[in-house]
Amino acid sequence: MSESTVSFASAADTREQKPQVRELAPNVYGYISDFDPNCGFIVGDEHVVLIDTRPTPRMARDFLADIRTVTDKPVKFIVLTHYHAVRVMGASAFHEVQAVIASRGTLDWVRERGQADFDSEVGRFPRLFAGVEEIPGLTMPSMSFEREMSLWLGTREVRLMCLGRGHSGGDTVAWLPDCGVLFSGDVVENRCGVYAGDAYVHDWAGTLDAVAALKPDVLVPGRGAVLQGAAACSEAIALTKAFLSTLLASVRSGIDAGEGLRGCFERTEAAMKPRFGDWPVFQHVLPFDVSRAYDELRGIEHPVVWTAERDRELWQALRG
Repeated sequence: MSESTVSFASAADTREQKPQVRELAPNVYGYISDFDPNCGFIVGDEHVVLIDTRPTPRMARDFLADIRTVTDKPVKFIVLTHYHAVRVMGASAFHEVQAVIASRGTLDWVRERGQADFDSEVGRFPRLFAGVEEIPGLTMPSMSFEREMSLWLGTREVRLMCLGRGHSGGDTVAWLPDCGVLFSGDVVENRCGVYAGDAYVHDWAGTLDAVAALKPDVLVPGRGAVLQGAAACSEAIALTKAFLSTLLASVRSGIDAGEGLRGCFERTEAAMKPRFGDWPVFQHVLPFDVSRAYDELRGIEHPVVWTAERDRELWQALRG
């Protein structure tokens, strides 16, 4: 099949995407790309809170320059929705930061697999790591929380919540109850391939139900356009869940039929391509998603750490 010869992961992706500052509510902004990872920021009376940082210091400086078109207040806090290198390695560009905040699950993730994840993602997304040589090391949280904590910007609450395992073992959403804005990280995507290579795929559906229960009016997904209105937010949550349920059902049927990993992959691709195949990064994520679902359905609870070598071995086995 023609897809079997596609370049490794996103190695052939060279089209630059220029993120745009989007005002979502008074003093609440998304930093939105076509389908690169989205970020955001919230301007308080005295300082700024970031939601994720971009992949490298060079790219984060562009982010900071765009923040400066809105406010000259210092960036004091960085919130990590989870730990994947494309979201967190730009943190060192923000020199006035007092704390990098993450869930305890994310802190554990950094300690266990942060370096391997970094090495892996640089290989998968070369375009997104412009200026990689400037990265001084892993982005370590300096403040962590178990299930929930709040930052207060005057009277505005920024509520950070771990609603359950899903895209990773430490996903955090940032919820602004006063204006109904939710930054979901990669727990929710908007018509972009859903990466489940490091996921707890069975648990993710329940986490999405908890996201839906917040009833957001505006949702910044991990990738894709901002969702405006309750109906659009609900649809994106439902589509993310449908992607994952189709993935699990397809891999399960392959295992039940006695197929190995490659057979499960081919079955899953055939089942998912008609509905999801035109979503950005679908071809990138699917081998990693099938591998994780295959492991989980065979009783491997925790995601196996990806390394650059393991990435390429899998890609060759399934797409070579």
